[in-house]
Amino acid sequence: MDRSPRPRPHDSTAARLAALAALLADETRASFCLALLDGRAWTAGELARYAGVAPSTASEHLGRLVAGGLLAEERQGRHRYVRLAGERAAHLVEELASQAVPGGPERPRSLRAASVGSALARGRTCYDHLAGRLGIRITEAMTVRGLLRQDTGFALTEAGLEWFDTLGIPLDRSGRRPLARGCLDWTERRPHLAGAAGAALCAHVLESGWCERFGSGRAVRVTSAGARALSDRLGLAPDPLPD
Repeated sequence: MDRSPRPRPHDSTAARLAALAALLADETRASFCLALLDGRAWTAGELARYAGVAPSTASEHLGRLVAGGLLAEERQGRHRYVRLAGERAAHLVEELASQAVPGGPERPRSLRAASVGSALARGRTCYDHLAGRLGIRITEAMTVRGLLRQDTGFALTEAGLEWFDTLGIPLDRSGRRPLARGCLDWTERRPHLAGAAGAALCAHVLESGWCERFGSGRAVRVTSAGARALSDRLGLAPDPLPD
């Protein structure tokens, strides 16, 4: 009797997973995706300078990322912009980043790298929501005040829905995106608020001047007005993230 293993039928899911993994198996492409976690659109030239590669090399890599569905391309006149294809792509990149440093962020190799890493750890955007210690502290404050539940997954309470309404923050409930979702923070190793509510809150704190971007644009810091607002609305201590 022939006991040799039978050939397995072609698994298209396995092939697609392997192709996706190959997209991020290059340091330049991974660097592009991490930069785009700031939620903004970048030009190919900006990404080339960020990663320290030639423009032609950047274009080749970006073409692969767009074709693979991780990035989306936008054109305005002669300018070509790219951004992450959506929240799912951003969540994938952030989750993989957290798995890549299971013991926490690696030790910086220079003073500049240490400064950048410290700023990102204090507060940053993770695609379109707040992350770092700022995101964690806001998430914890919302939970303590009964605005957010984390016991059976992330969910806004009735009080939480009223809190958003009182602040005049509209929540999009029409799409397939969950209203509230936990996103594992790769520097804090705890979940911060993502989903439609996380995106709406992030947009509000930036538009209202509670926080401002600085440096590369992904890092954010609390302004003096934001420190007062977060203290009034969530009970956070004034200037919770001093620079």
